[in-house]
Amino acid sequence: MAQASVESVVLETTAAEQSASVSPAVPIQIQKVKGRKRILQSLQRMSSSSSLAKLSRSPSSSYRTGGRGSVSCISLSSGSGSYGSYGNSLASELSVGYSTAPTSAVNTPGIPFPSFDDKTARSRYLASVPVPDFRTTTRIAEEEDYFSIPVQKAAQQSKSSFNFWKDLPSELAMEILSYLEPREVVRCSAVSKQWHSRCFDGQLWSNLDTSDFYRDIPANALINIVTSAGPFVRDLNLRGCVQLREQWHAKGLSGACSNLENFSLEGCRIEKTAIHSFLLQNPRLVYINLSGLAGATNSAMKIIAETCPKLEHLNVSWCNNIDTRGLRKVVEACPDLRDLRAGEVHGWDDVDFMQILFERNSLERLILMNCDSLNDDSLAVLMEGQDSEMDYLTGRRIAPARKLKHLDLTRCRGISHKGLEKCIDRLPEMEGLQLNKCHGITDDVLTSMLSGMPKLTHLDLEELIELSNTVLQSLANAPCAKILRHMSISYCENLGDAGMLPVLKNCTNLESLDMDNTRVSDLSLAEAAAMLRARATRTTTPKQQPTVGLRLAAYDCQNVTWTGIREVLSRNAEVIRKPIASIPSSNPAAEAERRTSSASSAPQTTRTYPTSIIQLKCFYNYQPTVEEHTKRVLRGDFSAATRLERKWACFMIAQEEAGASGAGARRRRRRAREAQMMHADEEDAGVNGGGNAGVGGGRRRRARSGGCVVM
Repeated sequence: MAQASVESVVLETTAAEQSASVSPAVPIQIQKVKGRKRILQSLQRMSSSSSLAKLSRSPSSSYRTGGRGSVSCISLSSGSGSYGSYGNSLASELSVGYSTAPTSAVNTPGIPFPSFDDKTARSRYLASVPVPDFRTTTRIAEEEDYFSIPVQKAAQQSKSSFNFWKDLPSELAMEILSYLEPREVVRCSAVSKQWHSRCFDGQLWSNLDTSDFYRDIPANALINIVTSAGPFVRDLNLRGCVQLREQWHAKGLSGACSNLENFSLEGCRIEKTAIHSFLLQNPRLVYINLSGLAGATNSAMKIIAETCPKLEHLNVSWCNNIDTRGLRKVVEACPDLRDLRAGEVHGWDDVDFMQILFERNSLERLILMNCDSLNDDSLAVLMEGQDSEMDYLTGRRIAPARKLKHLDLTRCRGISHKGLEKCIDRLPEMEGLQLNKCHGITDDVLTSMLSGMPKLTHLDLEELIELSNTVLQSLANAPCAKILRHMSISYCENLGDAGMLPVLKNCTNLESLDMDNTRVSDLSLAEAAAMLRARATRTTTPKQQPTVGLRLAAYDCQNVTWTGIREVLSRNAEVIRKPIASIPSSNPAAEAERRTSSASSAPQTTRTYPTSIIQLKCFYNYQPTVEEHTKRVLRGDFSAATRLERKWACFMIAQEEAGASGAGARRRRRRAREAQMMHADEEDAGVNGGGNAGVGGGRRRRARSGGCVVM
């Protein structure tokens, strides 16, 4: 096979020489090529270097078959790592001045080439050179690099389909859905079955509080949530869900939850049987709120006593069908009961029930608002007991102190100062005391009670018309003065500045103060502003937004005028300039030089801004201005707030002077004369060349705010 190829090469070379000798000398027309073929042709010409003969490359598409042969078109590589059997002779005879040393490229199998005796003949090997197909090799020629070995590209693997939500772990999906609002979760459940199953998963609804969105969610969606998440729900608050009026037994809603700990049905329209079903299936209940339910009766209290021994909080206020007979069963069966709220519940004149509460002594909060049945005798039994030992020196019974921390006796009309005398020195842990509208309470009883409550933080004395300033003065000297935070003396018409000023000076931690419809004046408002300014820190950061430090109600007070209100507003937006504190130096000479330079130059100052303000509720005609001023201060715009306060003060002064008569008219005429004299002084100063002429001394005219605020 090799011999046949050699003979074909020799025959083709001889025929080419004969044709060249016979044919006349005719000029050969060379066809010019352009574009891609021209580039490939130039690359073909560059391939004459014998140093690149070992590289294996596919034949170029612009290979020319006419003309003289070239040895560079023959593969000189051998199958071994050296030049093969013909490598030495080929290197010596055909190098033609070029280096034939082996390169670092990988050797490829070559074609054996015989040696010839005729040195002038240049043979061309054509049998083993395939004719390129331009239709198939065009793209290969474009992608190949001449100086690199072609590497076969790996076939791209098809991407597997990936469903993010389907392949996501359920724990992460629940965590993502937990950031959505309940209404949004219900909307997402309509995407697909998979979304529906995850949106109504019980792990997502372990704490179900519908008090914020019960108006925005339909009854069917709420039923699906409760029924699907029933075993997982621990805290269930259905406050205000009136849309479930006739569907409490639909789809097993009343029996869906069996592991509840906190349960609230306040404001719902629910039947008695549904309430009983909820209570019977949840023995772990700790918090129960049945406020305002007509379906809550003494039979429900019996079920609670039998099935809920861990109960700690019970709210049955405004339940007209419950009385102390049902509450007695709960108190006897639940030893951990600490919070009992039974406003407007009948039967509190039962002395035996009060004796049980006294012996148990576990209540920390007792809410008895609007309980007309409560009287002085039953309250005395609650505080001292019925058969306790008598102390003949003091005339009082010997009884342990009560654990009550919050006592609400609002509108208990049967309570008087005789019943409250039994509470003196019996409530050392008291933190909140509410005696609103308990007429008949005197100063002596309340003063003695306050002296025995060192932990008192909330005090409500609304509509106690018999109180005087003596109570407030004693409160200012009481042990609880420094920790008192909330106080209400609304509609106490005998209380005024004589009692409020000591309270504001000593009770420096007040956060809420209601003194509407009293006799307080502008002095109390100014003292409140000074108290807050003294206790609050100031900052040098102008962009820091202040917070509300004191909520003050002073509307419908006849002695409060716009002057006191302006004092509060000015203190809220007060920006103080303070000199920068000098740092002492260890070098006396440098310190003396610094003092000399500071004395000659202007002192450096810094501005401080308030961090706490007073939120004031005042006369309805002034309230819009006060609210706008408070908004500007809360967003840190002190300059705008100060500008508003000044314009409002000028408006109030002009309004008073416009309709004034008598002293107001004389004040208006005096200010007109002063303004005329000031203009005359300025005119005289201009005529005299700016000297010290005139009364005004030639002073430059300055902006005036409108006069004295007090006058």
